[in-house]
Amino acid sequence: MVVFPDIETHRLYLRELTLLDVESVCKHFSDPNVTQYMDIEPCKTMNEAEEIIQFHIHDSGCRYGIFHKMDNKLIGTCGFHCWVQGEEPRAEIGFDLSSDFWGQGFMKEALAELIRIGINVMKLHYIEATVEQENIRSQRLLQSMNFTKHNELKDGLFYYTFIAMDTKL
Repeated sequence: MVVFPDIETHRLYLRELTLLDVESVCKHFSDPNVTQYMDIEPCKTMNEAEEIIQFHIHDSGCRYGIFHKMDNKLIGTCGFHCWVQGEEPRAEIGFDLSSDFWGQGFMKEALAELIRIGINVMKLHYIEATVEQENIRSQRLLQSMNFTKHNELKDGLFYYTFIAMDTKL
């Protein structure tokens, strides 16, 4: 079993979400701006937030809560799911951020460290991402982090990959 380390950046703490985070997760995912491009509806109950956390606890990979150092409040989540191990290890990256923090570089700061975990801890050869066609912010973020956008859609979503095999972080 892989132990995913806590992460500290200049402005953020990242740690795996637990059931102790259910209230913060409920508040975060109740914002329609956060869930707008996700395959979930905004949270209405603590049970729904608990289901989100449980899903990630039992899924392969990890899901970090992103906490602002200034006040230790949850401002987003990021992580890997659909982790395939074997000859060509890969996983899909996912991320979301409270709209109050958009455009300030927080997600790029978090994802830079998350990608290091993917390469150095999970030993991924490549990282995948899918993004709604209308989600311009996420597309720009992935492209700024050296993800390659593919011409063909995957289930109606833009498909990106990051080749990790030759990257040393």
